[in-house]
Amino acid sequence: MRASSVRSAGLGLALVSAFAFGGSGVAAKPLIEAGLDPLHVVWLRVAGAALVMLPVAWRHRDLPRRKPALLAGFGLLAVAGVQACYFAAISRVPVGVALLVEYFAPALVLGWVRFVQRRPVTRAAAVGVVLAVGGLACVVEIWAGLGFDAVGLLLALAAACCQVGYFVLSDHGGDEAEPADPLGVIAYGLLVGTLVLTAVARPWGMDWAVLGGSARIGGADLPAWVLLGYVVLIATVLAYVTGVTSVRKLSPQVAGVVACLEAVVATVLAWVLLGEHLSAPQVVGGAVVLVGAFIAQSATPRAPVAQPVAAGGAVDLPDHERELSAGRGAP
Repeated sequence: MRASSVRSAGLGLALVSAFAFGGSGVAAKPLIEAGLDPLHVVWLRVAGAALVMLPVAWRHRDLPRRKPALLAGFGLLAVAGVQACYFAAISRVPVGVALLVEYFAPALVLGWVRFVQRRPVTRAAAVGVVLAVGGLACVVEIWAGLGFDAVGLLLALAAACCQVGYFVLSDHGGDEAEPADPLGVIAYGLLVGTLVLTAVARPWGMDWAVLGGSARIGGADLPAWVLLGYVVLIATVLAYVTGVTSVRKLSPQVAGVVACLEAVVATVLAWVLLGEHLSAPQVVGGAVVLVGAFIAQSATPRAPVAQPVAAGGAVDLPDHERELSAGRGAP
């Protein structure tokens, strides 16, 4: 398969992941309003997804022996770390501020690749990151909530660092001679995340009766278990599967920029389904994020062999061959 085809497939998967992750908050908010604690919703989300992925974990039961560090890191950072740090952050700072800080992750990924891995990145990737972060500031209306504290900011920054781990570890699993199957990595990552979040969320104190009732969304009452099913199957399982696959087909930094669309999707869905007002700056900001994502993914490397890693494709042709042989195909 040509590099352009791999990039197109990766972009499509990244968009699916962004839309799937973006819908999680809209589906989870009615459950919270119905009486569930936010951390309990997170635990149900991750534990439910881990249960769904149990057959996959069994199929790849050799992974814990082969890649213990990768699975532990993915579970701690990409699953439990992002969720726990983000929810802890929004308990102290406005949601918009927490989102903006968390989505500095693409810029941090760019810095990781350039200064830690010492690999070249394209100018388009840097421009895309700047535009995406600037547009995101408008989407979350950063100016509307400047009353925050240092601890909340640090927690949001920790969520951003954990999200960097998601992109870097998703890419790391497929860059070896014997790549780890992305489905297996996700399955065991969810299991590790469930164990960690169980200690944090303490689900034994949950009001389980809420799940037998109804929750209101979009002017209609739906069974709470239906919304939970959406959060588990679409906003978690599908989101992680398509997200991890897209990182391997694109690159961590390009997939990270496209992931900024999650906040745009969440804002639009909240407007349509929850009746939350969408202001003119938010519309403009969403358009800027789209432009940034397009610029980042559309750059074509000039060198046919040693390509910049942020050029919207894999590093070189052998990487593409390894990616396709891994059977690939989220936040």
